[in-house]
Amino acid sequence: MPRHRPLVSLLFVLLACSACTGTDASRSATISPSDSATMAASAMREAATADSVARRTRLRALQATLDDLAARDSLDVRVEVDIEARRVRILDAASDTLAQHDIAVGSAKWPTRPGEWTISQVVLNPEWIPPTDEEWAEDADSSAPGDPDNPLGQAQLVYDLPRSIHGTNAPASIGKAVSHGSIRATNEAVLSMAELLMRRAGVENAAELVQEAQRDRTVKRIIDLPQLVPIRVY
Repeated sequence: MPRHRPLVSLLFVLLACSACTGTDASRSATISPSDSATMAASAMREAATADSVARRTRLRALQATLDDLAARDSLDVRVEVDIEARRVRILDAASDTLAQHDIAVGSAKWPTRPGEWTISQVVLNPEWIPPTDEEWAEDADSSAPGDPDNPLGQAQLVYDLPRSIHGTNAPASIGKAVSHGSIRATNEAVLSMAELLMRRAGVENAAELVQEAQRDRTVKRIIDLPQLVPIRVY
């Protein structure tokens, strides 16, 4: 037995060292309570900052929407189309007439649709692309901007495509119920309306845009209105 004591002693030493090593590793992996509290506080601050940024972003988006609605409510122009009288009027906020023009409206087979919309776009020198889903347009040919045969004429006020207020290559039709649902006006009248609505809706250099379009009838110009113009067809 005495001959084995050195070996036993060596084993005890190795076990003791192993235990010490494990204890040190455990200690190195342990986070003190103060460190844990610091990390928790930092995480809370980061979460609060992210939440604050998200709230500010939502508020900015909401304010932009409110500003847009307020601007639309304050727009001092609207369009009224009287189908029976075959007349279009542009009115201001006080319901005073700024302009009025005779028009052609839809036929009995393809009547002009009554309702309320907003005019969102003015197209100068529009191109004519027949609506292929409409029976009457199945065999119709397209017309380029400036084409004398273009049934949209020299300008188009877009509110409910394919229906719109537009010019015409058939001025003799004004005052009659002959269209396929759209509202026709003479080219002179529709250009005048386009310029007026663009100015009232906040388009800068509206007159210059109309003049440029007249100088080159082959170039189509699309103007998105900064503010939508209410239109009522009845």
